[in-house]
Amino acid sequence: MDLSSLFDTPKPVIGVIHLLPLPTSPRWGSSLKEVIDRAEQEATALAAGGVHGILVENFFDAPFTKNRVDPAVVSSMSLVVHRVKQMVGIPVGINVLRNDGHSALAIASCVGAKFIRVNVLMGVMATDQGLIEGDAYKLLRYRRELGTDVKIFADVLVKHAQPISVPQISAAVHDTIHRGLADAVILSGWSTGNPPKTEDLQEAKIACGDTPLLVGSGATWDNVPQLMEYADGVIVSSSLKRNGQIQQAIDPIRVSRFVDAVRLDIANKKNKHIAEEQIRRSPPISIG
Repeated sequence: MDLSSLFDTPKPVIGVIHLLPLPTSPRWGSSLKEVIDRAEQEATALAAGGVHGILVENFFDAPFTKNRVDPAVVSSMSLVVHRVKQMVGIPVGINVLRNDGHSALAIASCVGAKFIRVNVLMGVMATDQGLIEGDAYKLLRYRRELGTDVKIFADVLVKHAQPISVPQISAAVHDTIHRGLADAVILSGWSTGNPPKTEDLQEAKIACGDTPLLVGSGATWDNVPQLMEYADGVIVSSSLKRNGQIQQAIDPIRVSRFVDAVRLDIANKKNKHIAEEQIRRSPPISIG
């Protein structure tokens, strides 16, 4: 998969909208209008700040179920994502936490979203929801039944979880791509707001080959140049919130600062490559 065909750039920044609590969640505030208003404000802030894509997820519905979410959640997210898509002209994706890829795929297919995030596509992970088993078999067949081309971005050794077995990252990446048929791979740190280790990114990038690798947590405007040495894009949330606090709303100034850092890094690396190429092509200087 070529990320440029989806995001119009080879190195996309995907900003995350954390929806306020939805119906049936413990902190549901009984106002879907409030949920929609906040999502619209954050979508506008993200798009105005220059992100290349938006991921919508039911982050504040914690604690999460490890299986299918309630139909009210599906209905609410469908409505919210539809409204977000009407407001922005960039690709929108969906993550139904903790691991409801089927509902995410159904919503995306109905409202025209371009991609979904699946926390556990392959293998078995021990999580705070208990044991979560990946089910690429059913998810990929469901996508075929729906007749959709929604892309599947799959986490490898997802955050807030431990594998039952301890596979090498390269083996997990290989299985996720070649046996799970993921369109892109996501690598995160151990929890929300923590970046993956550099050596893990290196190993994952080699294993990915031509399949895109995205950083799924912990990116900041300070560390994104180092992360982008190996990653093909970033999914970012905490760094874009007011004061960097996860409970706060998206801050458009922080969005612009983050996107500018990515653009500057890309430009610097391009100029460095051009300079190195010019040196390589220059004829040798003869002495005497």
